[in-house]
Amino acid sequence: MYLKEEIFNTTIIEKSRFICYLKHVKSEEEYRSYLALIRKKHHDATHVCSAFICGSIRRSSDDGEPSGTAGAPILNVLDKNGLDETCALVVRYFGGIKLGAGGLIRAYGNAVSECLKQATLVEDRIYPKYSLTLNYETANKIDHFLRNSTILIDTIYDTDITYVFALEDEKLMEKIKEFTRGILPEKIGEECVQKVVE
Repeated sequence: MYLKEEIFNTTIIEKSRFICYLKHVKSEEEYRSYLALIRKKHHDATHVCSAFICGSIRRSSDDGEPSGTAGAPILNVLDKNGLDETCALVVRYFGGIKLGAGGLIRAYGNAVSECLKQATLVEDRIYPKYSLTLNYETANKIDHFLRNSTILIDTIYDTDITYVFALEDEKLMEKIKEFTRGILPEKIGEECVQKVVE
């Protein structure tokens, strides 16, 4: 599970400003370059603490905060929410009031949790992929159904119409058979589809 798009959110805790950035990244290099970009953008910040998860790789940085008070709680929130291929950066502008170790752990964890509330989470799912070639008359009868009930990948218009689609539910095959009076789609492989996690 990962983020559909980059998001950010600001929380104020005891006059300190915590700006959390969340982004889908596929490698440690992407994480490092995103971190460099945010550091540059917030060159005047007190700290830019971060965490990154990608498969079995996990990284975190306290960036000058007391050891274990920033990077670890950020990473913990990503872990708890089942995220992968994700980096979280929390920029802190110190407001003059010291939070203590417990306060920092809560503040950094909270900054990420609050930001996650706005996130659209997605996951990749693999579905069987089919090809179905029909004459225009038959295609007209099934076109609406295919567009609304399958994951339509391509429509090729030639002397006939060829639909390429993925099926989330194999039971729909019976419906397709009804519409086409027995013409069945040919399985041509698999399709990786990004689905929003409800």
